[in-house]
Order: sequence, then C-alpha cells, then structure tokens
Amino acid sequence: MHRWSQLFIPTLREAPADAEVASHKILLRAGYIRQLGAGLYSFLPLGQRSLNKIIAIVREEMDKIGQEFLLPALNPAEIWQESGRWLGMGDNMFRLKDRKGADLCLAMTHEEVVTSIARNELRSYKQLPQIWYQIQTKFRDEPRPKSGLLRVRQFIMKDAYSFDIDSAGLDESYNKHDRTYRAIFTRCGLEFVAVEADSGAMGGSQSQEFMVYTEAGEDLIASSASGYAANLEKATSKLSPVQDLEATSDAPELVLTPGQGAIADICDFLKILPSQDIKCVAFMGSLAAHPAGEPLRPVVAFLRGDHQVNETKLNAIAGTAELRPMLPEELELYIGGPAGYLGPVRIAQVMTGGSLNGLKSGKALDKLKGALRDNPSEGLRTITVLDPGLDGRKNLVAGANKLDHHFRNVTPGRDFTPTVIADVRNINEGELDPVGGQPLRLGKAVEIGHIFKLGYKYSESMGASVLDANGKEVTPIMGSYGIGIERILTAAIESSAAKFKAQFPDVEKSGDQYALPTAIAPFEVVVTITNVREAELLAAGEKIASELSSSGLDVLLDDRDERAGVKFKDAELIGIPYRINIGKKLSEGKVEIVDRLTGTTTDLNLNEVESHLKSLLASSKP
Repeated sequence: MHRWSQLFIPTLREAPADAEVASHKILLRAGYIRQLGAGLYSFLPLGQRSLNKIIAIVREEMDKIGQEFLLPALNPAEIWQESGRWLGMGDNMFRLKDRKGADLCLAMTHEEVVTSIARNELRSYKQLPQIWYQIQTKFRDEPRPKSGLLRVRQFIMKDAYSFDIDSAGLDESYNKHDRTYRAIFTRCGLEFVAVEADSGAMGGSQSQEFMVYTEAGEDLIASSASGYAANLEKATSKLSPVQDLEATSDAPELVLTPGQGAIADICDFLKILPSQDIKCVAFMGSLAAHPAGEPLRPVVAFLRGDHQVNETKLNAIAGTAELRPMLPEELELYIGGPAGYLGPVRIAQVMTGGSLNGLKSGKALDKLKGALRDNPSEGLRTITVLDPGLDGRKNLVAGANKLDHHFRNVTPGRDFTPTVIADVRNINEGELDPVGGQPLRLGKAVEIGHIFKLGYKYSESMGASVLDANGKEVTPIMGSYGIGIERILTAAIESSAAKFKAQFPDVEKSGDQYALPTAIAPFEVVVTITNVREAELLAAGEKIASELSSSGLDVLLDDRDERAGVKFKDAELIGIPYRINIGKKLSEGKVEIVDRLTGTTTDLNLNEVESHLKSLLASSKP
C-alpha cells in the first residue's frame, strides 16, 4: 500500500499551451512526466510505475522465446560503416567524437552490434536459431519533436534480433514474434491491428507493424472487415471498372489545349473524367548507396488522373532513397516537355530504360532492381512506372510533351512501353480490399511495434557465417523486432480518452478523462477517504487499503487532508481504473466503488469489497 500524502504526484490544473494531443496533456497534468528539452522527458514516479509494469509484461513474454542482453548505447563508427548505415542514417543519428578524435554514435537500433557478436561467437548451425533481445534507451535526432512521447529524441525500446540457418527458420522466428507481440499488446489492454508495412531504412523482404487507431497518430493505415490491414505505404485495393473513351482514331491524336495544364482544367475542357486521363509525375531520386545525393536517377510515374503517387512505393520500385520533383530543365531533358503537359508518348528516348522496358510486377521488380544495381549505366536511365490502374486501358488522354497540347487515344502497350508495371498509388477510403472485397477504412494510427525479416543485409555486409550440416560455410539469415515502451502507455491513454469522449460527449473537459488498463496503470485501485478528519472514515479507509494490499492488489490510499471533490478529480486525472469512496454511506456499513473503465458506480457492504474488486480485475484482464 502506498499513501498519496507521501508520494510525489505534482498534478496540474491546466496543460501547458504547447501540449496538443490528449496523451501529452494528460501525462503532464497527471504528473507522469516533465519536459526537460525538445523531445526529452523525465518520468516521475507514476509514469515510472506504469513503464515498469509494461516492461515486466514485455520481459515475461519475450523470455518465452528469447534471451535478454544489454548492449552499449554508445557505438564506434566502424561497425555502422561496415553495414553501410553510418552515412545512410543521415542527420537522424546523434554523432560525437571521443577525446582521441574517434567517431562514435548514440545507437538508434542495434543490428550492427548483435551481428558483430554473432560473427565472433556463432560457429555452427547447431548454435542456431538464436533470439536475442534487450530493453534499453535509444536515441534519434528527431527534427520536429512533438506530440509528447510520440515523437521524441530519447526513448525506451524493446529490440530483438534473430539468427537462423535458412529462410524457413526465419519464418518461424518471425511468427514467434508475431504471436508474442499479440500477447504483449493484448495483456497491456490495447486494441491493435497488425498491418503490412514498408521496411524503410531497416531493409529486408517483409515487415509488419502493430498499430493502434488514434487521431494523434501520424501514420495512415487501411483495414477492412475481411481482416486485411496495411500501412498506407503498402496498401493496395481493387478498383471498380471505369469506362474508357471512344476512339477518334487508331493512333494518338494531337489536340490543342491552350492553358489547360491542370487535370481539372483538361477534364473540363475535353469533357472527360479524371479516371480517363493519364497523370505524369516526374522525380529525381537520390540513390540509397549515395546518401550525398549523387548520382540522381530520373523516375517517372504514370497513373490515373484521380489517383495520387505513393512515394514510398515508388522509391522501393526505383531503388531510390528519396525523391524530389524534377526541375524545368530536367523535365525537358528526361521527358521532353513542360510541366502541365507531360505524357508517356514520345517521351525523351535518349534516356529511357532500354532492355528493361515492359517488365511486369512481382519477379520482374526483382529483375529491375538487380539490373539497376549491377549495371550502373542502366541506373542512370529514366525509370518509367505504369500503375496497374492504367494497365489494359485504352483511348486515354495524356500530355503531349508540348506546351498547350494533349494527346487523345493514348493506349498503354500500344503507344508507349513503361519500364515496369507496378502499384505506385495511394489507395482511397471506400475502395475494396484485395483479400475479401470489403470496403477499406482509412484512419490515423500510432505504431507500437514493428517486426522485420532482414534477410542477409547485415550478416553479409559484416561477414557473419556459420558451418552448415555439410561443413559448408553459410551466412545466417536475420530478423529484427521492436516495441516502443512509451508508445504503449501513450496509445493506451489516447484510446481511453477517445472512448470516454465518445461515450460522454457532454462531460466538461471530456478530452482529459481516461482510465488506464489495470495491467499498466500505476495502481489498480485508489481508496479515497472523503474526510480524513473524521476518525471513523480514516480508520475504515486504512483498514480496507491494508486488507486489499495484503491480498495482492496494488493499492493507493488517498489520505490527504483535501476536499472530496479535489480527491475525486485527482484520482480520475491519474487514470486509476477503480476507486473506493469512503464517505457518508459508511454509517450504513457500505462504501462506493467506481469503475472508471465502464463508468459504473456500485454500493457494497464492507465484507464484499475485496471479492468484488478481484472479480472486476479478473474480468478486465484478457
């Protein structure tokens, strides 16, 4: 049992003006955290108690499949240079020098460190598989820290790494983490969705994010009733059939379209729909292997006029790290036309993809990427990508690469051949998912966990190897798996605050009302003595709190000499799921139990309190 009067719980009447999202306001007002600097927060006792409970759940579940390590946060530059990420991480990495001038960094993740251990210690297939994890502080030089604990520069992460002899072993390690993560997030009381995701700077063949829907989130995810879920960067959909235009000739027909450079303008001018127009979006992409930005690869996407380019998808297709719009002189060089009138017909031939033209999705994408990697001359050619929404279409309208002119009757495959046909668009809400054909829901979400199949990216570049059953030296295949500890707490608060606001829209300041799941709340129950100056109430409160604590409950006794209203508001503010009010009803041998998770209040006899609370706690846990 803990006494409120003896704890440091500095609650605030109002949230600071710069606190925008619900969780940030609540964490500050409830005395869980205090800000030290941009993206830097101190955890006070209540916040630390919740973090410790989250960490205990994570550790308990991870110990079932792996072994815990503790790795250095301060890393020498050499191991990051071996993997190629010393430069690749760019400004996101904190870098420093020691007194001898040696380059060091504060680790954002630990693939390099565990790979260095593996290459020195693992010798045989008999030592595999291995799953190693740690719970440790990470650092990221976040350019725009905001939203409290959601976008910070120092954070706690559970990161894990697997080493297997082959891809089948990696599949098993990946699936173990999938099951473990679902158990962790369920035990923490979160309603989450697992979505297909982009691997980003981590690399690898497959990744999955665990997300919680909330308006505070910065990621967009798509999901449907059929169980399909994906990050917007990976989401696909089935398109409803659209009508093509009637042909006016059997070849592209040049049409004068003065001042009609925008899609809306050309559609109005020619009386067509945006879905009957070919949008051309042109970029210069910096190559991942050349983070300084040179050389640049011309990348052009063709898609329906009513669709938007997904740059993450386009980067993955073109093998680029970052895209920027082409400048006017680049448009003239690589496409041969001015902005507003760009199109796929008669595109500048000198730089097109040559032998790579006409590739389809799937294995052809691997062929494209391999050719770009292995043949530098191909790497500087223009990569043209046709979205499948245009594949098989005919008699479309497109820019003619000539000022104030468009083409009618443009048919992909007949009038132009792209380098590759691949999904390069953002899906729209309401489109049908590719699995069960159900309407897609788009919503903001917070990422709480991410699992990756890394493949051989790190083990190959850093020279890790083992002997297989035939005595042959082989490279182990790796996986990487992360959980944001603070993000679990933040997501739980955001979810609860949103539910409370929806359930009680007329309650004053409902955006500040919430209750944490019992498994991660700093205390499970608060015993509130409404007037400590009344000896009978004080004695009853002390007795109940002591008995509940002795029976294994995590109890906070509010023994402060404050008004009852202040105590009730403070108990709600710190998010304790259950409250026992010791007040006037004690004269009848009763106390009041408030269930903040359901919004219900119950009067109970003193001898019923313990069993009732234990029943509530049992029903609240998965």
